[in-house]
Amino acid sequence: MILYNITTSLDPEIAERWLAYMQDTHMPEVMATGFFVKSQLCRMLDEEEGGITYASQYYAVSREQLETYQEVAAPALRADMDRHFGGRYASFRTMLEVLG
Repeated sequence: MILYNITTSLDPEIAERWLAYMQDTHMPEVMATGFFVKSQLCRMLDEEEGGITYASQYYAVSREQLETYQEVAAPALRADMDRHFGGRYASFRTMLEVLG
């Protein structure tokens, strides 16, 4: 199992709207691609310098599934995120192997 983690730091002014967008639109669209078997959204408890930080997490059966998602579906989904919130957030992505 592969965990795809996207950590996103937000401008506090958009945090409420971004959270609603993630829960109502973005995460359901990611799951609808069929590349993931489970997802969750977490809020970081230790905030840094006035920002609000979340981790969106998606579980894929294999690395190949995740890489295919990144090539096929992710560009359009990221572009939509930028249309809504461009310049008001910063994200970094990590790919982790679930060991237990």
